[in-house]
Amino acid sequence: MESRLARRIRLFRDSGQVRPQVAAFVTAELEALAAEGRPVTEDSAGMLTSHLLMALTRLLDGETVEAFRTDAAVAVELAAHPEALARARAVAVRAQRELGAMLSGSEVNFLALHLAVWRGGPAVPAARPRRDTP
Repeated sequence: MESRLARRIRLFRDSGQVRPQVAAFVTAELEALAAEGRPVTEDSAGMLTSHLLMALTRLLDGETVEAFRTDAAVAVELAAHPEALARARAVAVRAQRELGAMLSGSEVNFLALHLAVWRGGPAVPAARPRRDTP
């Protein structure tokens, strides 16, 4: 049976809202997190999944991704979660390399916030390359 999170990705892809390669990229990132013991479910990763799918699609479509204000509270939160920021930066590097989509600094911070507040499971591990990348 298809999980709710897999259904979310499939619906984005099948409706034409996101490109198949973006859906595959996000799926691979979620699989990497799951392989590290993170609970990857609709509840824990639904918001992150939608955000990343749409941000990468907008970038590939040539749209600008609006920067969000990085205020003191965001800086404090990310300082307390350096592993989340490192993981978000690694995702951004892979997105640039694999899709040609360069996430802005504010998008990386937003992704890091998603990772920092991930519900359940151990702390987000330090960023490691996926096995299928050199």
